[in-house]
Amino acid sequence: MGLMLHHPALSTADLPWLHVFEAGFAHLGETFATPTEPTPLPAAYWVGCNDALREALGLPSDLWEQLEAMALFTGNLPLRDHPSYASVYSGHQFGQWAGQLGDGRALNLGALQTPIGLQELQLKGAGPTPFSRRGDGRAVLRSSIREFLASEAMHGLGIPTTRALCVTGSPAHVRREDIETAAVVTRVAPSFVRFGHFEHFSSNGQIDALRILADHVVTAHFPALQHKKGSERYVDLLHEVTQRTAVLMAQWQAVGFCHGVMNTDNMSVLGLTLDYGPYQYLDGFDANHICNHSDHQGRYAYARQPQIAYWNLFCLGQALMPLIDEQAPALAALEGYKQAFPAAMDQGMRHKLGLQGTHHGDRALVEDLLQAMQQDRVDYTVFWRRLSLAVRESANSTHAFAPVRDLFMHREVFDAWCKRYLERLGSSHRQAAGDAMLRTNPKYILRNHLGELAIRQAKQGNFAMVQELLHVLHAPFDEHPTHEAWAGLAPEWASSIEISCSS
Repeated sequence: MGLMLHHPALSTADLPWLHVFEAGFAHLGETFATPTEPTPLPAAYWVGCNDALREALGLPSDLWEQLEAMALFTGNLPLRDHPSYASVYSGHQFGQWAGQLGDGRALNLGALQTPIGLQELQLKGAGPTPFSRRGDGRAVLRSSIREFLASEAMHGLGIPTTRALCVTGSPAHVRREDIETAAVVTRVAPSFVRFGHFEHFSSNGQIDALRILADHVVTAHFPALQHKKGSERYVDLLHEVTQRTAVLMAQWQAVGFCHGVMNTDNMSVLGLTLDYGPYQYLDGFDANHICNHSDHQGRYAYARQPQIAYWNLFCLGQALMPLIDEQAPALAALEGYKQAFPAAMDQGMRHKLGLQGTHHGDRALVEDLLQAMQQDRVDYTVFWRRLSLAVRESANSTHAFAPVRDLFMHREVFDAWCKRYLERLGSSHRQAAGDAMLRTNPKYILRNHLGELAIRQAKQGNFAMVQELLHVLHAPFDEHPTHEAWAGLAPEWASSIEISCSS
């Protein structure tokens, strides 16, 4: 069934594929990274294995056959020469200052030199840390599968994200709302530094540590800024993070992704999608949709995500102020969001509509479409895929838009919008436009009910759907004829799935 090793530790020399393992963030010292050993789990077994990422990282083809690999990624095999560590951060949660937080259930193994650059490996669910705040430091099978699949779904969509290499499970019991079984997901990213890391040191008056952290981020991830001196370096860092965040928000909105808990400690300074908890991809379009059942005030509703990101960036800017001489340059860096997000959003929606060039009426065309979709709760992903097919086929068919029209109850509203759209689209190059739209508008997304079905099977010891979903979500624009049903409308029971911060 699995393996529970009792070695006190192993050296990376015993694992040849880790021969270029480095300390990563830990080299900054214990102010930033507290050495913490994982807590072993009994009878570990593979739940999900990501071969595409394994290959990209340059890891051996027989990795999943190695008992040592399973033990390492479960937290059963600590490394003697590179101790795992947890990092401290603070943050704003649901708009309120929460004070010190930190890696409560995440342990960083270190950084691996790979063909795609330096990548940090992190175990989520490997036991308590000094920052667990009375928590058990564990993750459950349900939430681990959700993060594993969501990370790779976002990557398949071309949206910046942390990745997931594998999930291991254990029959060990974990108490959440009910008794569940434990699991560990191995996350991969160039860095897991969050807005909250900067907030922590700034709020505690640790200005030297704040500067060390900022300089580390610049050197490791924004090398073009290294020549900048004094406050200019940190203003430009804030500008870069602002720009990346603006683009990320536009990508989320365009694909219909709801994060669910956009606290400042869940925001990546690299502009990555970070921490998959109560996330959801929209089914029927509702701009006010709240995917997190713990979000009673709707702070993180779908339509509010861009505004919340802007608010979070101001928290980051405030944290960096001790390193910046004057307020005006910092405000100017943050104000760039007001141009960057709408520009990225407009461009993203033009791509979804297959429009070339710009036109002063494009934004109104999009807003009127979304209003019509909202009125009838039109399935967001199915609409865009059918529209893409209709545009491609309209060059040779006068009835190409009928399947799109069928999604609307107020069909006269769609007819009026479609007339405007086709005039803007033009009659030439329809097939090329449709082909481009099919490469922009996915056929497959990780709908809640698909994840739920995979989880139910996994709880019975069947992990086939986890692997099949992973395969499809890595190529969400392709047809995958054997999984056509996964591209259909969500069943009625999907609306009863509740996800919260414990998800």
